[in-house]
Amino acid sequence: MISKSEIKLITSLQQKKYRNKHGLFIAEGEKIISDLISGGVKLHALFATEDVSEIYEDYQTISETELKKISALKNANGVLAVFEIPDETPIKTEGLQVVLDSVRDPGNLGTIIRLCDWFGISQLICSLDTVDCYNPKVVQATMGSIARVSVLYTDLKPILKETELPIYTAVMEGRNVYSEVLPKNALLVMGNEANGVSEEILQLATHKITIPNFSKNNVAESLNVATATGILLSEFRRTTET
Repeated sequence: MISKSEIKLITSLQQKKYRNKHGLFIAEGEKIISDLISGGVKLHALFATEDVSEIYEDYQTISETELKKISALKNANGVLAVFEIPDETPIKTEGLQVVLDSVRDPGNLGTIIRLCDWFGISQLICSLDTVDCYNPKVVQATMGSIARVSVLYTDLKPILKETELPIYTAVMEGRNVYSEVLPKNALLVMGNEANGVSEEILQLATHKITIPNFSKNNVAESLNVATATGILLSEFRRTTET
């Protein structure tokens, strides 16, 4: 049986201030938990309604009712783990990296982390006001990719001012990305869902690119930030200069 203090701790981790206080976050589902464990993220506690010894041998069996009390999901899916938040890694100075300027939606961040994993990008740099990557909704949306992508939060301006890498920003009025030969080493900056890249960050860009609108009536809404990130990363990987 799970204790009241354990329930209180785990449910508190749905809030950022308690994740920061305890240095812990939660993940749910066998695949995500297995990926995190195999990725070397330190497990703090594991709770399951049935045998999950193939994931980890040391776990606590609980009832469906108990799981519902600690789950952040509408429909709990059998297993929940508490992990220690990994230490942030130093910022890399080469390769293709994604930079997020004030992305607020958990689903968007989770999808972007998955995209980074798919396109072989091991580090994601986020502004301090970007949604927390250990938000339960973000963790679920990553489908385990958070185990393989290092996410760090920092003031973007000093990073962009000091980097020797070209800085590409996605804007509505920029150079057609399909006409560009893109570099192997670069920073790709993606902006807020409603306002795009902030003006102070935009001023630091060395290249401004756009995904052209092929709609015949030209009234289609702008692309979702995660969708745009996927298209641009595909282009970077497809056309990278040798």
